[in-house]
Amino acid sequence: MHSNKIKKLVLLSLLTAVALIIFTIESAIPPIVPIPGVKPGLANVITLFLVLCADKRSAFGVLIVRVILASIFAGQAISMIYSLCGGLLALAAICSADHILKSKPVWFISTIGAVFHNIGQITAAVILMSWQVVYYLPYLLISGCITGVLTGLLTEFTINKMKGAGILKKFTDIFNYEEEKENNNV
Repeated sequence: MHSNKIKKLVLLSLLTAVALIIFTIESAIPPIVPIPGVKPGLANVITLFLVLCADKRSAFGVLIVRVILASIFAGQAISMIYSLCGGLLALAAICSADHILKSKPVWFISTIGAVFHNIGQITAAVILMSWQVVYYLPYLLISGCITGVLTGLLTEFTINKMKGAGILKKFTDIFNYEEEKENNNV
């Protein structure tokens, strides 16, 4: 295995671990509002960061592993369905928004992802439970806008700090090397 592939695997493993730690801490915090499904979703900073600074395939992989492991850690298999539906729809929306908006503004791309995450979760709930859960959607969309802005600002802060420390270039070089190699082999 090439040294860059190992570096990439290690980085993705570390980012998955960070996302799981964030999820675990967030799960221990009591709900801010008494509406099911409303939480900050700060682990999504990792997904957004990967879309903006690495590649979509890596973001997808980390998202899938994070959701599966988080569901195992939480002991709630049904939550995996909601998280996967929301996470995958959010990832698709973030990737589309990033393609259109060229990574700016990050808070807006994040908000789009949060809104689509809630739409995905409600869709899963309608299929699994009842159409009446649609009544939660306006509350979830409002909370999604708020948490999406927060997640976007945290992601942008992280990216700017990494740029300032000279770390971001090293990080993106690992992912760009793999992309260049794939393009040269085509």
